[in-house]
Amino acid sequence: MPNGIIIIDKPTGWTSMDICAKLRGVFRERRIGHAGTLDPMATGVLPVFVGRATRAVEFAAVSDKTYVAGLRLGVITNTQDVTGEVLETRPVRTGRAELEAALAAFRGDILQIPPMYSAIKRDGKKLYELARKGVEVERPPRPVTIRALALLPLEEARAEGLSQEAGDVFLRITCSKGTYVRTLCHDIGQALGCGGCMSALRRTWACGFSSAAAHGLEEAVQAADPAALLLPVDTCFQDRPAVALPPEGERRIRNGGAASSPGLPDGEYRVYGGGGAFLALGRAGGGLLTAIKSFFEV
Repeated sequence: MPNGIIIIDKPTGWTSMDICAKLRGVFRERRIGHAGTLDPMATGVLPVFVGRATRAVEFAAVSDKTYVAGLRLGVITNTQDVTGEVLETRPVRTGRAELEAALAAFRGDILQIPPMYSAIKRDGKKLYELARKGVEVERPPRPVTIRALALLPLEEARAEGLSQEAGDVFLRITCSKGTYVRTLCHDIGQALGCGGCMSALRRTWACGFSSAAAHGLEEAVQAADPAALLLPVDTCFQDRPAVALPPEGERRIRNGGAASSPGLPDGEYRVYGGGGAFLALGRAGGGLLTAIKSFFEV
Protein backbone atom coordinates (compact mmCIF):
# COMPACT_ATOMS: atom_id res chain seq x y z
CA MET A 1 0.00 0.00 0.00
CA PRO A 2 1.33 3.51 -0.78
CA ASN A 3 2.12 5.63 2.26
CA GLY A 4 3.64 9.11 2.27
CA ILE A 5 3.27 12.72 1.24
CA ILE A 6 3.12 14.14 -2.26
CA ILE A 7 3.50 17.89 -2.69
CA ILE A 8 1.25 19.06 -5.51
CA ASP A 9 1.56 22.42 -7.25
CA LYS A 10 -2.19 22.98 -7.40
CA PRO A 11 -3.39 24.40 -10.71
CA THR A 12 -6.01 27.13 -10.88
CA GLY A 13 -9.62 26.04 -11.26
CA TRP A 14 -9.31 22.97 -9.03
CA THR A 15 -10.47 22.72 -5.42
CA SER A 16 -8.21 21.04 -2.90
CA MET A 17 -10.74 18.20 -2.63
CA ASP A 18 -10.73 17.83 -6.43
CA ILE A 19 -7.00 17.15 -6.18
CA CYS A 20 -7.54 14.51 -3.49
CA ALA A 21 -10.26 12.83 -5.54
CA LYS A 22 -7.99 12.68 -8.57
CA LEU A 23 -5.12 11.22 -6.56
CA ARG A 24 -7.33 8.52 -5.06
CA GLY A 25 -7.56 7.12 -8.56
CA VAL A 26 -3.86 7.60 -9.23
CA PHE A 27 -2.72 5.78 -6.07
CA ARG A 28 -5.73 3.44 -5.84
CA GLU A 29 -5.92 4.42 -2.19
CA ARG A 30 -9.03 5.61 -0.36
CA ARG A 31 -7.11 7.24 2.52
CA ILE A 32 -6.04 10.58 1.05
CA GLY A 33 -6.24 14.02 2.64
CA HIS A 34 -4.66 17.45 2.29
CA ALA A 35 -3.22 19.99 4.72
CA GLY A 36 -4.59 23.47 4.08
CA THR A 37 -7.40 24.33 1.69
CA LEU A 38 -6.67 26.48 -1.35
CA ASP A 39 -9.49 28.30 -3.16
CA PRO A 40 -10.05 27.27 -6.80
CA MET A 41 -8.44 30.50 -8.09
CA ALA A 42 -5.28 29.88 -6.03
CA THR A 43 -2.23 27.90 -7.07
CA GLY A 44 0.76 26.49 -5.28
CA VAL A 45 1.90 24.16 -2.54
CA LEU A 46 -0.71 21.60 -1.50
CA PRO A 47 0.68 18.78 0.68
CA VAL A 48 -1.40 15.64 0.10
CA PHE A 49 -1.15 12.72 2.51
CA VAL A 50 -1.58 9.16 1.26
CA GLY A 51 -2.40 5.99 3.19
CA ARG A 52 -1.44 5.84 6.84
CA ALA A 53 0.33 9.18 6.39
CA THR A 54 -3.13 10.81 6.63
CA ARG A 55 -2.69 10.51 10.39
CA ALA A 56 -0.26 13.44 10.12
CA VAL A 57 -2.77 15.85 8.54
CA GLU A 58 -3.94 17.20 11.90
CA PHE A 59 -0.38 18.28 12.75
CA ALA A 60 0.52 19.62 9.32
CA ALA A 61 -2.67 21.63 8.88
CA VAL A 62 -1.94 23.88 11.87
CA SER A 63 1.44 25.06 10.58
CA ASP A 64 2.14 28.54 9.23
CA LYS A 65 1.98 29.10 5.48
CA THR A 66 3.54 31.59 3.06
CA TYR A 67 1.75 33.18 0.10
CA VAL A 68 2.34 35.69 -2.63
CA ALA A 69 -0.81 37.62 -3.42
CA GLY A 70 -2.03 40.28 -5.79
CA LEU A 71 -3.93 43.18 -4.20
CA ARG A 72 -6.05 45.13 -6.67
CA LEU A 73 -6.60 48.57 -5.19
CA GLY A 74 -9.74 50.57 -5.96
CA VAL A 75 -12.03 47.54 -6.48
CA ILE A 76 -14.42 46.09 -3.88
CA THR A 77 -16.22 42.79 -4.59
CA ASN A 78 -18.70 40.64 -2.72
CA THR A 79 -16.22 37.75 -2.48
CA GLN A 80 -13.21 39.94 -1.63
CA ASP A 81 -11.43 38.65 -4.76
CA VAL A 82 -11.69 39.23 -8.50
CA THR A 83 -13.98 36.24 -9.05
CA GLY A 84 -16.86 38.05 -7.38
CA GLU A 85 -19.34 40.75 -8.30
CA VAL A 86 -17.89 44.25 -8.31
CA LEU A 87 -19.73 46.30 -5.71
CA GLU A 88 -17.78 49.53 -6.00
CA THR A 89 -14.79 51.10 -7.70
CA ARG A 90 -12.88 54.03 -6.23
CA PRO A 91 -9.98 56.20 -7.38
CA VAL A 92 -6.57 55.17 -6.09
CA ARG A 93 -4.31 57.92 -4.84
CA THR A 94 -2.11 55.77 -2.67
CA GLY A 95 1.67 55.92 -2.96
CA ARG A 96 4.22 53.41 -1.74
CA ALA A 97 4.76 55.26 1.54
CA GLU A 98 1.05 55.17 2.41
CA LEU A 99 0.84 51.49 1.49
CA GLU A 100 3.88 50.61 3.60
CA ALA A 101 2.38 52.49 6.53
CA ALA A 102 -0.95 50.68 6.17
CA LEU A 103 0.72 47.26 6.17
CA ALA A 104 2.25 47.89 9.59
CA ALA A 105 -1.16 47.71 11.27
CA PHE A 106 -1.74 44.20 9.92
CA ARG A 107 1.43 42.56 11.22
CA GLY A 108 1.35 40.43 14.35
CA ASP A 109 -1.78 39.26 16.15
CA ILE A 110 -4.89 40.70 14.52
CA LEU A 111 -8.62 40.03 14.32
CA GLN A 112 -10.30 39.08 11.05
CA ILE A 113 -14.00 38.93 10.26
CA PRO A 114 -14.34 35.82 8.06
CA PRO A 115 -15.84 36.49 4.62
CA MET A 116 -19.41 35.46 3.84
CA TYR A 117 -18.04 33.47 0.91
CA SER A 118 -16.34 30.87 3.10
CA ALA A 119 -17.00 27.31 4.24
CA ILE A 120 -17.45 28.31 7.88
CA LYS A 121 -20.74 26.95 9.21
CA ARG A 122 -23.46 28.93 10.96
CA ASP A 123 -26.42 26.94 12.35
CA GLY A 124 -25.43 24.00 10.15
CA LYS A 125 -25.26 26.07 6.95
CA LYS A 126 -22.04 27.04 5.20
CA LEU A 127 -21.68 30.80 4.93
CA TYR A 128 -21.21 30.72 1.17
CA GLU A 129 -24.56 28.92 0.83
CA LEU A 130 -26.24 31.80 2.67
CA ALA A 131 -24.27 34.40 0.68
CA ARG A 132 -25.46 32.92 -2.61
CA LYS A 133 -29.03 33.45 -1.40
CA GLY A 134 -28.27 37.09 -0.62
CA VAL A 135 -28.25 36.48 3.14
CA GLU A 136 -25.56 38.09 5.29
CA VAL A 137 -25.12 37.12 8.93
CA GLU A 138 -22.95 38.52 11.68
CA ARG A 139 -19.56 36.82 11.96
CA PRO A 140 -17.52 37.23 15.13
CA PRO A 141 -13.91 38.32 14.56
CA ARG A 142 -11.33 35.55 14.79
CA PRO A 143 -7.73 35.92 15.98
CA VAL A 144 -5.01 35.17 13.42
CA THR A 145 -1.30 35.95 13.30
CA ILE A 146 0.45 37.65 10.39
CA ARG A 147 4.08 36.78 11.01
CA ALA A 148 5.43 38.61 7.95
CA LEU A 149 3.81 41.03 5.49
CA ALA A 150 5.78 42.93 2.87
CA LEU A 151 5.45 44.44 -0.57
CA LEU A 152 6.76 42.09 -3.25
CA PRO A 153 8.74 43.51 -6.19
CA LEU A 154 7.01 43.08 -9.54
CA GLU A 155 9.78 40.90 -10.97
CA GLU A 156 9.47 38.45 -8.04
CA ALA A 157 5.69 38.33 -8.46
CA ARG A 158 6.13 37.56 -12.15
CA ALA A 159 8.62 34.82 -11.29
CA GLU A 160 5.85 33.22 -9.24
CA GLY A 161 3.47 33.35 -12.19
CA LEU A 162 1.46 36.39 -11.09
CA SER A 163 0.58 38.96 -13.75
CA GLN A 164 -0.10 42.64 -13.19
CA GLU A 165 -3.15 44.63 -14.22
CA ALA A 166 -4.11 48.22 -13.41
CA GLY A 167 -4.23 48.84 -9.67
CA ASP A 168 -2.31 45.69 -8.72
CA VAL A 169 0.38 45.57 -6.07
CA PHE A 170 1.90 42.38 -4.71
CA LEU A 171 2.41 41.07 -1.19
CA ARG A 172 4.36 38.28 0.47
CA ILE A 173 2.55 36.96 3.54
CA THR A 174 3.44 34.40 6.19
CA CYS A 175 0.47 33.70 8.42
CA SER A 176 -1.16 31.30 10.83
CA LYS A 177 -3.80 28.67 10.14
CA GLY A 178 -7.24 30.17 9.48
CA THR A 179 -6.03 33.39 7.87
CA TYR A 180 -8.07 34.56 4.88
CA VAL A 181 -5.66 36.30 2.50
CA ARG A 182 -8.54 37.80 0.48
CA THR A 183 -9.93 39.30 3.69
CA LEU A 184 -6.48 40.69 4.44
CA CYS A 185 -6.44 42.30 0.97
CA HIS A 186 -9.94 43.69 1.50
CA ASP A 187 -9.05 45.09 4.92
CA ILE A 188 -5.84 46.73 3.67
CA GLY A 189 -7.88 48.39 0.92
CA GLN A 190 -10.38 49.64 3.49
CA ALA A 191 -7.58 51.03 5.64
CA LEU A 192 -6.25 52.93 2.63
CA GLY A 193 -9.70 54.33 1.87
CA CYS A 194 -9.71 53.18 -1.75
CA GLY A 195 -10.85 49.61 -1.18
CA GLY A 196 -9.23 46.52 -2.56
CA CYS A 197 -9.62 42.86 -3.38
CA MET A 198 -7.37 39.88 -4.02
CA SER A 199 -6.42 39.53 -7.69
CA ALA A 200 -4.18 36.43 -7.46
CA LEU A 201 -2.90 33.98 -4.88
CA ARG A 202 -0.06 31.47 -4.86
CA ARG A 203 1.07 29.47 -1.85
CA THR A 204 4.85 29.07 -1.84
CA TRP A 205 5.40 27.26 1.48
CA ALA A 206 3.31 24.99 3.69
CA CYS A 207 4.02 22.34 6.33
CA GLY A 208 7.76 22.75 5.85
CA PHE A 209 7.60 22.22 2.08
CA SER A 210 8.38 24.82 -0.57
CA SER A 211 7.23 25.07 -4.17
CA ALA A 212 10.61 23.60 -5.19
CA ALA A 213 9.42 20.25 -3.80
CA ALA A 214 6.08 20.34 -5.63
CA HIS A 215 4.98 18.22 -8.57
CA GLY A 216 2.49 19.29 -11.21
CA LEU A 217 -0.79 17.40 -11.13
CA GLU A 218 -0.24 16.06 -14.64
CA GLU A 219 3.19 14.79 -13.63
CA ALA A 220 1.58 12.77 -10.83
CA VAL A 221 -1.22 11.49 -13.07
CA GLN A 222 1.14 10.41 -15.84
CA ALA A 223 3.92 8.98 -13.64
CA ALA A 224 4.79 5.36 -14.38
CA ASP A 225 5.25 4.85 -10.63
CA PRO A 226 3.36 7.54 -8.68
CA ALA A 227 4.55 6.04 -5.38
CA ALA A 228 8.09 7.12 -6.31
CA LEU A 229 6.94 10.73 -5.87
CA LEU A 230 5.93 10.17 -2.25
CA LEU A 231 8.01 11.62 0.58
CA PRO A 232 8.26 9.71 3.88
CA VAL A 233 5.72 10.92 6.44
CA ASP A 234 8.43 11.85 8.95
CA THR A 235 9.56 14.68 6.64
CA CYS A 236 6.73 16.82 8.00
CA PHE A 237 8.18 16.48 11.53
CA GLN A 238 11.72 17.57 10.71
CA ASP A 239 11.52 20.36 13.29
CA ARG A 240 11.43 17.71 16.06
CA PRO A 241 14.61 15.90 17.11
CA ALA A 242 14.92 12.18 16.41
CA VAL A 243 15.28 9.39 18.93
CA ALA A 244 16.04 5.73 18.14
CA LEU A 245 14.66 3.04 20.45
CA PRO A 246 16.20 -0.29 21.41
CA PRO A 247 14.12 -3.42 20.70
CA GLU A 248 12.34 -3.40 24.06
CA GLY A 249 11.36 0.26 23.70
CA GLU A 250 10.13 -0.35 20.16
CA ARG A 251 8.04 -3.28 21.36
CA ARG A 252 6.41 -1.14 24.03
CA ILE A 253 5.58 1.66 21.57
CA ARG A 254 4.17 -0.81 19.04
CA ASN A 255 1.98 -2.28 21.79
CA GLY A 256 0.63 1.11 22.82
CA GLY A 257 2.74 1.44 25.94
CA ALA A 258 5.49 3.76 27.14
CA ALA A 259 9.20 3.24 26.52
CA SER A 260 11.77 4.02 29.16
CA SER A 261 13.75 7.14 28.26
CA PRO A 262 15.95 8.17 31.19
CA GLY A 263 17.81 11.41 30.58
CA LEU A 264 15.78 12.34 27.48
CA PRO A 265 14.70 16.00 27.81
CA ASP A 266 10.95 16.61 27.89
CA GLY A 267 9.43 17.44 24.51
CA GLU A 268 8.26 16.01 21.20
CA TYR A 269 10.38 13.62 19.14
CA ARG A 270 10.43 11.65 15.92
CA VAL A 271 10.60 8.08 17.19
CA TYR A 272 12.40 5.37 15.21
CA GLY A 273 12.79 1.65 15.68
CA GLY A 274 15.01 -1.05 14.27
CA GLY A 275 16.35 -0.44 10.79
CA GLY A 276 15.41 3.21 10.98
CA ALA A 277 11.66 2.57 10.67
CA PHE A 278 9.61 5.64 11.64
CA LEU A 279 7.29 4.56 14.44
CA ALA A 280 5.59 7.61 15.84
CA LEU A 281 5.52 11.22 16.84
CA GLY A 282 6.27 10.87 20.53
CA ARG A 283 6.42 12.89 23.72
CA ALA A 284 9.05 12.47 26.41
CA GLY A 285 8.36 13.37 30.01
CA GLY A 286 9.32 12.07 33.42
CA GLY A 287 11.69 9.48 32.01
CA LEU A 288 9.07 7.91 29.72
CA LEU A 289 8.40 8.20 26.00
CA THR A 290 4.83 7.76 24.74
CA ALA A 291 3.33 7.96 21.24
CA ILE A 292 1.26 11.01 20.39
CA LYS A 293 0.40 9.41 17.05
CA SER A 294 1.74 6.19 15.58
CA PHE A 295 2.60 5.74 11.91
CA PHE A 296 3.69 2.10 11.64
CA GLU A 297 1.37 -0.28 9.80
CA VAL A 298 -0.70 -2.28 12.26
